[in-house]
Amino acid sequence: MKPFLWEKLKEKLFFSTEDVANAAGGTGESANVFCSRYAKKGTFIKLKKNFYILEQIWERCTQREFFKIANFLQVPSYISCMSALSYYGITTQIQRDWYESISLRRSAKFEAKGLKGGTTLNIQTIQVSNW
Repeated sequence: MKPFLWEKLKEKLFFSTEDVANAAGGTGESANVFCSRYAKKGTFIKLKKNFYILEQIWERCTQREFFKIANFLQVPSYISCMSALSYYGITTQIQRDWYESISLRRSAKFEAKGLKGGTTLNIQTIQVSNW
């Protein structure tokens, strides 16, 4: 990987293939191939289509950074349930590497296996009538 591209990607918490194409001055297709190859090598972690994070950044993410990633994966969504209670010190009963969000749109589960035992970002749907 070219050093200037590596430095640009390290500045971001997460990035898309569009970010890679813009940084490298290439096309979207070449950025897709590039990201796919580095994901297979384990340098990038694919969280969803066209959405990646560097493995070395993932390994040292804080709880707050995982919250940012979870909110970006499903828009709109809000950190809630046991994750919010744990963040504010109301409960100590929280699963490690498990972050919960609530969304009005759809339920989704994003997992990155093989790192830290596998971190899960869980997004649940809540019915509007329950608000």
